[in-house]
Amino acid sequence: MRKSQKTQGPAAGVKPGADLPSSRSRGKILYVIGSFMLGGTERHLCQILPRLRDRGWDVSLYCVRQRGSLTPRLEEAGVKVIGPPLEKALPGNGSLMRTLRLPASALKLAILLLRRRPNIVHFFLPEAYLVGAPLAFLTGTKVRIASRRNLNRYQAKRPLVAKLEHALHPHMQAVLGNSRAIMRELVDEEGCPTDRAVLIYNGIDLAPYAALPDKASARAALGLEANAFVAVILANLIPYKGHHDLIEALAKIQDRLPSPWRLLCAGRDEGSAAELQALARDRNIADNVRLLGECADPLGLLAASDVGILCSHEEGFSNAILEYMAAGLPVVATDVGGNPEAVIDGETGLIVPPRNPDALGDALLKIASDPARAVSMGAAGRARVESTFRLEACVQHYDALYRALLAK
Repeated sequence: MRKSQKTQGPAAGVKPGADLPSSRSRGKILYVIGSFMLGGTERHLCQILPRLRDRGWDVSLYCVRQRGSLTPRLEEAGVKVIGPPLEKALPGNGSLMRTLRLPASALKLAILLLRRRPNIVHFFLPEAYLVGAPLAFLTGTKVRIASRRNLNRYQAKRPLVAKLEHALHPHMQAVLGNSRAIMRELVDEEGCPTDRAVLIYNGIDLAPYAALPDKASARAALGLEANAFVAVILANLIPYKGHHDLIEALAKIQDRLPSPWRLLCAGRDEGSAAELQALARDRNIADNVRLLGECADPLGLLAASDVGILCSHEEGFSNAILEYMAAGLPVVATDVGGNPEAVIDGETGLIVPPRNPDALGDALLKIASDPARAVSMGAAGRARVESTFRLEACVQHYDALYRALLAK
């Protein structure tokens, strides 16, 4: 067994849900993130923070760069979201504006740490980690936790960032990953102490999926043909998400897919939409591809679809895959990060190499040409989510970890 896989629960030596003395079971937690726009990590926090609050934790969230579209959802659930200074005076998200706002944002975070004196500060994603972890250390916050939600490919282009992150790991009481792939990198490549490396898988709330609309109604609402083969991808339009590969794959197999067929792309445009639309036109499939933009509630899209796709070039652990499986869809996903940990190849979906339109197209043809097998895979995926990736278990793991660290 590789050393990075030794810690596979909420914390080494901690049983999920273990009861600790009540005086140690609650406290203040300040979460820190770069921004709160729609994305996988942000949606994850929308799920877990209100539930931790219901368990008695005093939780709040600080955004280093800006708040975002998910802020109202979290605040409606009773969680305070604190924005940086100069958020309105210096609007925009370009590199210049971020640089101008950063010193003021760091100062505000330091003041928050000194005034609120949280028992725990928990950083999500590299930006928050790099800005906040040194401040938490200097201001005396006793329990410091970092969550890595993606593979460390970004560090290759930022060697200084890599060195800083690696230097910070030993000063955290826990460094969390949400897939075994991330855990291996943290321990084997970045020197994170094994007794502080903690694996907590994402979880999904299954309640909304118990009342999905039927397929015919969902398709009618979206203006889709009742007999179409419909694929969906939930991913912001970022190059590493592999939308280009998907369009190329569909172009190669367009004449062999059931007719009609449609691809629904739901995700915020990060600058790739125009290029993707041009590529679809060039490959003569523009009428089949819909770029729907940001979608805060994808349940209707999932109910209308026959297969869920995630063709990323890199991934930590995808919430989209859990959403596909919760909706009973077979999944076609690339063999990166935590994707093969969620999708059992040949049982709940198909795993294909990344950056390989031919393999991606072949997998989609297998799903499209065998509806009975697709339904069986979808049912197996739903069962896997129920047994392994329930939100209640995820929240329980966080709760147990926090209690254990405070008990020390």
